[in-house]
Amino acid sequence: MSAGETGTGVTVLVLAGSRGPDDPLTRATGLRHKALLPVAGVPMLLRVLRALAATPEVARIAVCIEDPTLIAGLLADFRRELGARALSVETLNAAISPSRSAAAGLAQLGTPLLVTTADHALLQPAWVSHFLNNQPAGATATVALARAEAVLRDVPGTQRTFLRFADGAYSACNLFYLARPEAAQLLQLWQQVEALRKQPVKMLRLLGLRYALGYRCGWLRLAQATRRLGLLAGGVTVAAVDMPYGRAAVDVDKPSDLELVERLLADDAGATSASP
Repeated sequence: MSAGETGTGVTVLVLAGSRGPDDPLTRATGLRHKALLPVAGVPMLLRVLRALAATPEVARIAVCIEDPTLIAGLLADFRRELGARALSVETLNAAISPSRSAAAGLAQLGTPLLVTTADHALLQPAWVSHFLNNQPAGATATVALARAEAVLRDVPGTQRTFLRFADGAYSACNLFYLARPEAAQLLQLWQQVEALRKQPVKMLRLLGLRYALGYRCGWLRLAQATRRLGLLAGGVTVAAVDMPYGRAAVDVDKPSDLELVERLLADDAGATSASP
């Protein structure tokens, strides 16, 4: 059994680091930390933790945050909710960026490791189970993607950022599975991309002009893109899991996202109360 597995369950790393004073949600709400933002009256991080706790495949959760004391009370309440359930909950110190936090978490927790984010406020156990139970054989790391058709079906009128490939448009779902220790090489590549985010020319050179042009022109297929990422990361195998849940692509990144998520939750509550 590897370090990322506890008994028959998987370890989950929840990235809850702050963007600092530039975060549009903390600016708009005046809260000390985005992870504590109430979504329909429940702290966003707590919603994620409850979804993970209700996922049968999950046995251990580590929350990565720059100041664990900020969520000490929330975690104490969450542990009381768990009661006698054998679910380990701990905190790790966040690094200066999501990629570095994920790399530090991988080094401490081992693989296999499921990674998600504290702003995944709509997260459902069925989504996590689907992702974990549909891992492609032999993949070093996988990412959850929802097709544009599923997103627009489940969240009509939403404005999402889609990755447009020759074989379809997709939106990321904030679920990543690091199956093997070699996934650390992919996180190193992520760090390089983060460092170049304000230098588009250098980023294009890193990714390869032919692939960048292919994406721009709509020629690049999803499998070609994941294969290229694996090669850039030292020859690892990267794959995608198609998520049939359109809402899985919705996170809370800005005030308009918060309004959307609270509207969806209100619609759900109304539908539940109206059912016989």
